[in-house]
Amino acid sequence: MAKPIMIQGTMSNAGKSLIAAGLCRIFRQDGYRVAPFKSQNMALNSFITEEGLEIGRAQAVQAQAAGISPRAAMNPILLKPSSDTGSQVIVMGEPVGTMPAREYFRYKKTLLPVIRNAYESLSKDYDIIVIEGAGSPAEINLKQDDIVNMGIARMAKAPVLLAGDIDRGGVFAQLYGTVMLLEEEERRYIKGLLINKFRGDRTILEPGAEMIEKLCGIPVTGIIPYIQADIEDEDSLSARLNAREKDEGAALDIAVIRFPRLSNFTDFQAFSCLPGVSVRYVEKMSELSAPDLIILPGTKNTIEDLLWMRQNGLEAAVLKAASSGVPVFGICGGYQMMGRSLTDEKGTEAGAPGVSVRGMGLLETATEFEKEKMRTRVTGRFGALPGIFSALSGREFSGYEIHMGRTRLLEGGRPLSVLRENQEGGETGEKPDGCVLTDEGGSLQACGTYVHGIFDEPGTAAVLAEALLSEKGISLKDAADFDYRAYREKQFDLLADGLRKSLDMDEIYRILRQGI
Repeated sequence: MAKPIMIQGTMSNAGKSLIAAGLCRIFRQDGYRVAPFKSQNMALNSFITEEGLEIGRAQAVQAQAAGISPRAAMNPILLKPSSDTGSQVIVMGEPVGTMPAREYFRYKKTLLPVIRNAYESLSKDYDIIVIEGAGSPAEINLKQDDIVNMGIARMAKAPVLLAGDIDRGGVFAQLYGTVMLLEEEERRYIKGLLINKFRGDRTILEPGAEMIEKLCGIPVTGIIPYIQADIEDEDSLSARLNAREKDEGAALDIAVIRFPRLSNFTDFQAFSCLPGVSVRYVEKMSELSAPDLIILPGTKNTIEDLLWMRQNGLEAAVLKAASSGVPVFGICGGYQMMGRSLTDEKGTEAGAPGVSVRGMGLLETATEFEKEKMRTRVTGRFGALPGIFSALSGREFSGYEIHMGRTRLLEGGRPLSVLRENQEGGETGEKPDGCVLTDEGGSLQACGTYVHGIFDEPGTAAVLAEALLSEKGISLKDAADFDYRAYREKQFDLLADGLRKSLDMDEIYRILRQGI
C-alpha cells in the first residue's frame, strides 16, 4: 500500500495544487511511483482521460508531473459550477446531474465509499500518493461530513502539510487561526507548516517562522518563494486571467474573451510560451482594442455567456473586428456561439426547455444541446484552410472533446478538420469536426472546433503565430520548432528544483515514513 502525504491550505489559492505537482515530480525524480489524489475538486478547467472520463485539470497536470497517465480515480468527484448556487456533479468521470448547493451537501455523504474505493485503487498501484485538500480545513460550517480535508486525512491516515499564502498578507494569522480552529484530534495530523509565495529576504521572515512553530507546536518545513515555473493554472483564480493589456514589447496581440463561466483556458497556454506573443483576457468592449487574433474559448454555459457578451457590447465589438479582417477562432462553447443558432429544447443549459437564441453568424452552423455529454480523446488533422489559417493546413493534432451540444454544418459550411475514431472491428474511421468560413472576398476569417488542446502539438501554435506576424512583416524567431509538451516537462523540473531548495525534504521523507 502507498504512503500518503496531504497538502492542505489556509484558504483557496494558497498554492496547494502547485506544491502537490512539485512533490509529484520530486518523488518521481527520486525513483518512486507516485500519483496525485483530490477527492473533490470544483473547477471548470477539466480534462478527459484516455478512457473518456472527466477529471479536474489540476489532477491531470499533477499526473503529468508524476510521469503517468491521468485516471478518474485521481479526482473521483468534480463539481463544475453552472450558476452561483449550483453545479454539475461528476462522479468517477461520469456526470450524474446538476444540483443546487444544499442538495449536493446532503448527497455528498453518500460518496464516501466512492472516494475510498478510488483512493484504494491508486494505493495498490503506487508507492506514494500526494493528496490535495480543498479550500481550508477550518471552514467550521462545512466540517460535518467533510470529504475533502481532514475527513480524507483520517480516511487515508495521511500526515498533512499546511500551506499559507504570504502574498496576500497575514500568513501567521492564517496558519495559527487554521490550526486553532481544528479539533485536537485533527491537529495531530498536521506535521508541517509551509509559508508559500514568499518574496524578499528570507532572514527577515525567519524570526516569525520560529514564533509560529512555538505557538502551533508544529515545525515550519518550508518557506517557498515565488517559483518562476510556467505551470498550467487550475481555474478562474489564475493570475494570468487578469491580463488586460498587451505585454510591453510583444509583437503579437491575442485577445481571449473572458466569459463569466470560462472553462479550459489552458487551451491557449502554448501561445503564452512563445517569445513576442501576448495573450490577454477581455471582459469589456473597451478592452478589446485591436488584437491580431480573437479567441472565443470554452464555457460551461454557452447561451448565457453569449447573451452576456451581447448585452455588454463585446459581441458587436468582436463582429466589427472580424469585419475589418481580424481572424476569430472558437473552441467548444466559443465555436457554438459563432454559428447561426443555438437551441436548447431539453433545458440542458438554460434550465428551462425550449430556449433558442441567435448565434453570432460568423459560421454556417447550428447547435442543439443534448442531455448526454460528449467525452472522448481524439486525434486528427486540419483540412485545406483558407486565409491566415492556411498555415495550419494538413497539420496533425490530438486533444479531447467535452461538450453537451451537437453542431451541424449548414449549407455553405465547410469542416475545419477531420477526426479519427475507432469503429467496430478495430477499424479506424474519420468524421468531420468544426467549421471554417469560406469568404470569397477574404475579408472575414473565422473558424471553430470542439477539440481542446488543438494547439498543443509541437509547432502548431508557432506556425499560426508566425502567419499572423508575417501579415505585419515580422518574423517569430526561434519558435518554428517550439514543442509545448517538452516545454511543459522543463517547467515541471524547474518547479521541482525550486521546491527542493525551499523544503526540508529530509523532514518530509521522515513524515512520510512515520505516517500517523
